[in-house]
Amino acid sequence: METNTASELEKFMAENKGKRKFTQSVELAVNFKGIDFNKPENRLNMSISLPKGRGKESPVAIFADEQRLVDAAKETGAKVIPSSELEQIRSDKAKMTELLDYDMFAQPSLMPQIAKALGQFLGPRNKMPRPIVGSDVKGILGKAGGSISIRSKGKYLPTVHCTIGTEAMPANDIAANVDQVVSDISKKVGKQNIKSVYLKLTMSKPIKIM
Repeated sequence: METNTASELEKFMAENKGKRKFTQSVELAVNFKGIDFNKPENRLNMSISLPKGRGKESPVAIFADEQRLVDAAKETGAKVIPSSELEQIRSDKAKMTELLDYDMFAQPSLMPQIAKALGQFLGPRNKMPRPIVGSDVKGILGKAGGSISIRSKGKYLPTVHCTIGTEAMPANDIAANVDQVVSDISKKVGKQNIKSVYLKLTMSKPIKIM
């Protein structure tokens, strides 16, 4: 991040933090140009590891039936949700709402079932589980607290939103997370296709940082 932008970010954080009775999240909006997100090949579905974490830890859950995934999840302390419970969760709004507190992953073969049962609830909230890819299941689940998902959604508008920290984090840490998100997205779509980047706290007005 450029020096003047980093200074503006530090000033913005100092002016807006601590004004609410709760710890506000730091939210990022990335706007694009020259990309047709109606085309499936252009849609974003990324997992980004934040170098400074998210400022708070969320419990981890995994939808899984395969024994290797179940065993790995138990070793990391993650909650295991078998496919047999999907319909029960679907019919219980309280159970669905409880899922929003978790970082969620899934056995890839279960994704269609999850989408059918819970997609209408989780999808609009950007909380669909990420499929487990690769053999290092414990590593993936263990690092979950410091990663975020970037997904195109809605009517595939040329923008994505994500939470990259909390107001309790130092401004330098927020800047490092911003740089990581923008860098990873740029590698995917090309820096020339990023129109602008805005940052805000939960209850603040946004500030343009790129």
